[in-house]
Amino acid sequence: FFSKHRSCNSMGKLKIGIPKGSMEQSTIALFKQAGYTITINSRSYYPSVDDPEIEAMLLRPQEMALYVERGVIDIGLAGRDWVQECQADVVEIAEFVYSRATNQVARWVLCVAEDSSIKSVKDLEGKTVFTELVQTTKSYLEKNGVNANVLFSHGATEVKIPHLCEAIVEITETGSSIRANRLRIVDTVMESATTMIANQQSWNDEWKRTKVQNLQMLLTGALKAQGKVGLKLNITKENLEGLLKILPSMQNPTIASLTSEGWHAVETIVDGHVCRDLIPQLRRVGAQDIIEYPLNKVIE
Repeated sequence: FFSKHRSCNSMGKLKIGIPKGSMEQSTIALFKQAGYTITINSRSYYPSVDDPEIEAMLLRPQEMALYVERGVIDIGLAGRDWVQECQADVVEIAEFVYSRATNQVARWVLCVAEDSSIKSVKDLEGKTVFTELVQTTKSYLEKNGVNANVLFSHGATEVKIPHLCEAIVEITETGSSIRANRLRIVDTVMESATTMIANQQSWNDEWKRTKVQNLQMLLTGALKAQGKVGLKLNITKENLEGLLKILPSMQNPTIASLTSEGWHAVETIVDGHVCRDLIPQLRRVGAQDIIEYPLNKVIE
């Protein structure tokens, strides 16, 4: 549990906020791949972490930036949308593009009914807009010189058209929910990805900053490794050139001479989905002892 008397400047502990809700499991899985096991008790907002220098707290992403700003936690993971909505004074450390469904950047989009006469944001003058992202939507309308009534949505936002409003601002990754509810996208209000944010005072603490940078490096490496695999194989010297012509690589493959004269070991990193076609090709140009293995992290 968090110490009630320990400030964000204390040495030896980094307090992190884990987003509770739809991003919870994907975040825990990402930390696991990065080397940190987070165990959640269903009755507690204080998960355990297998690093004695880290304490964790489960928080709603909509409020994460407020906890970070006030120093309740040192860093937190939350969407840039909610950080902006809170208008909190925090340090953005890194962006991580991942979610519960896809690894695409999410968009907050302005939507109307498919058969609506509204064609642009300018047509919303005097109209009603429902959204969970109230402050950001108000700023967007103001920037476009539009005076509309923006109301907070408690959920099921898509169904409010046309019964309660003419337009909504809703988040989407693929647009499938928008289309399923017979809505049309008029404009993109903002794009959002998960960001790591830090308390200003904590970021100025050398020990905590180093700890955060290490964590950022490992999380970034874990994301980079997703969808990729390692390949190892042996090849004769005379077949090496033909192999390299078809072998993809993040940069250049590693090539080492074997103790057996005339043989080389080759190692590379490739996208996992290409292996089903690539491995038979490698075998046909003379590759032997081919090994495909999963990756946890790729640190560039």
